[in-house]
Amino acid sequence: MDRLDDLALFLRVLDQGSISAAARSLDLSVAVASQRLKRLERTLGVRLLQRTTRRLHPTPEGMALAEQGRPLVEDLEALTSGLRQSATEVSGTLRVTLSASFGRQYISPLLPEFLERHPRVRLSVHLSDEMLDLVSAGFDLAIRIGALVDSSLVARKLAVNRRVLCAAPSYLRRYGHPRTPEDLAAHECLVLVGSGGRQDVWRLTDAHGREHAVKVGGRFETTLGEVIRDASLAGLGISHHSLWHVQDDLCAGRLVRVLPAYPIADTGIYALMPQRRLVPPRVRAFVDFLAERFGEVPPWERARKATPTPARRPQHLTNT
Repeated sequence: MDRLDDLALFLRVLDQGSISAAARSLDLSVAVASQRLKRLERTLGVRLLQRTTRRLHPTPEGMALAEQGRPLVEDLEALTSGLRQSATEVSGTLRVTLSASFGRQYISPLLPEFLERHPRVRLSVHLSDEMLDLVSAGFDLAIRIGALVDSSLVARKLAVNRRVLCAAPSYLRRYGHPRTPEDLAAHECLVLVGSGGRQDVWRLTDAHGREHAVKVGGRFETTLGEVIRDASLAGLGISHHSLWHVQDDLCAGRLVRVLPAYPIADTGIYALMPQRRLVPPRVRAFVDFLAERFGEVPPWERARKATPTPARRPQHLTNT
């Protein structure tokens, strides 16, 4: 960067006609300006200026440097000016990766409003449940759901992620309602397979605060939460879901809460950012926007609460 600064000083000397005039325009002392010009000549190994009694004249090498170096300095000045501007206004390309189902269902509908608020922002949206490295993948921001692991990322909680067990009325009519967490072991349970393996240990808490960890299983497993929901609606088994994913189905009666007296521990919905001293305004604006739109009570919890079905005595699994 020193070389480019010295080159910019050299060009200013040519434009102003003297070292003293160039130094004044850059708020430098004449001595400092002279030292920097000598440093530039030493670095390049050529003389750049011929000094006469009245004026400085560029040498042929100086003329060549001015001709080829001026576009570089002008490009750098344009770049730094643009960066300074982007540091104070909401602009530029926001690259964000979203949890696939949640992003499609609850963030995608908000994006037009955000773009209308900030017309100088461009959005690049990536939908995936894969835990990507934000820095190496070039993302400004990720929206992720679940318990956080230790990392170098900065997290801001946007909403509570409440979780439930549920099943279709057709499944419960056929196989009965489990009354205790341990009853789940005798039921068809729909298992999600994630990056950490099969999520087949479900943890529920009783009224006394005791945790019940139950290993579940069944004939159906998948890597995608949407497919778990589809299978649950089809009556294939009991599923473990975030409330935002199935609240409409619970309200409509397409799904019914299972073991409502044994809640599952809440997690969170987070905005994750690379650890930076200076967060770009476009990132800060997007996170603030989501926090504002979700509010104290997120939209999926503002809907009419589904009425929990009373627990019933479990029946043996049969095909009748």
